[in-house]
Amino acid sequence: MVKVSQPKDLLQILLSVLFISVMIIACLWIVRPFVLGFAWAGTIVMATWPLMLSIQRLLWGKRSLAVLVMTLLLLMLFVVPVALLVNSLVDNSGVVVDWVSKGNMALPKFEWLHAVPLVGDKLYAGWNTLVDSGGSAIMAKVRPYIGATTTWFLGQAIHVGSFLMHCGLMLLFSVLLYAKGETLGNGIRHFAFRLSGQRGDAAVLLAGQAIRAVALGVVVTALVQSVLGGFGLALAGIPNATLLTVLMLLCCLVQIGPLLVLVPSIAWLYWTGDTTWGTVLLVWSCVVGTMDNFIRPVLIRMGADLPMILILSGVIGGLIAFGMIGLFIGPVLLAVSYRLISVWMHEAPQPLDDPHQVVELLEEHEGETLAK
Repeated sequence: MVKVSQPKDLLQILLSVLFISVMIIACLWIVRPFVLGFAWAGTIVMATWPLMLSIQRLLWGKRSLAVLVMTLLLLMLFVVPVALLVNSLVDNSGVVVDWVSKGNMALPKFEWLHAVPLVGDKLYAGWNTLVDSGGSAIMAKVRPYIGATTTWFLGQAIHVGSFLMHCGLMLLFSVLLYAKGETLGNGIRHFAFRLSGQRGDAAVLLAGQAIRAVALGVVVTALVQSVLGGFGLALAGIPNATLLTVLMLLCCLVQIGPLLVLVPSIAWLYWTGDTTWGTVLLVWSCVVGTMDNFIRPVLIRMGADLPMILILSGVIGGLIAFGMIGLFIGPVLLAVSYRLISVWMHEAPQPLDDPHQVVELLEEHEGETLAK
């Protein structure tokens, strides 16, 4: 008996695809405000999941207590430092804005240059000669750019509010993910397996390794450096050590390093005549400023072997693309993509033929094709 194939209804197929596309776009549009916060929370939860399980075992196997402890840790590590930084910026920005807007700007005299041995008097004389000869002209040219820069920074204050909102969403989603992590993880693996079988399941697991590597290599290293650097600042008696520690954390997250905060602090100690603590902080800064060269590679390789240029590009690109939250999401996206592409490429053997022979065979084939 011959089976007659039913003709495909093209209109039905088009309408089905259109309906599914509209539903997907509508769902993405609805959850769009929460995507960055959820991605940030997912990164943190995946990186700290082993720690949460260890805390749960210590707390008599109670998941609720472990979630409470992890929530408090996230508050101390992310929300409280950001709140301190924003509060300090708000408190001190009014004076700066008022000073710039009134135009009462003049080049400093740098009287303290006299205290610099050997070259201090010459530096002071040269600087003030430059100021006396054209200081007003210099400030007239620089003032418009200072005003434009100040306006730009004030405009970025809107992004600070957005970042704080994402912090709140991150905390909320982290609590939910800690509580139902196994269920969500199995659901993601099931969906990936439905798409492409074992390859999809492996892709999800590889993505998890890359996320953990980035979180360990970037965030943990930044936390260690900023905490140790802040301890040195507080021990040396630097004013506003807490605020400077938060700034140091941000500098470490964007891969600038803690020395941008530590070096001016050392100079301030020497300038005020406290050479003993200045020397102590100098030695301590050498240790803190170089420890990322040893800690970061070890932590990254604990999760996945990722090149540092990839992490650096992800941090800078994420900061430009998504703002401050991109510090966490940018390197994660690049790391996951890199791991998946690397595994896909290594499924096939590397070409071992001589490049010259390959080119000659290609040219011979082209010649035969043209001859025909």
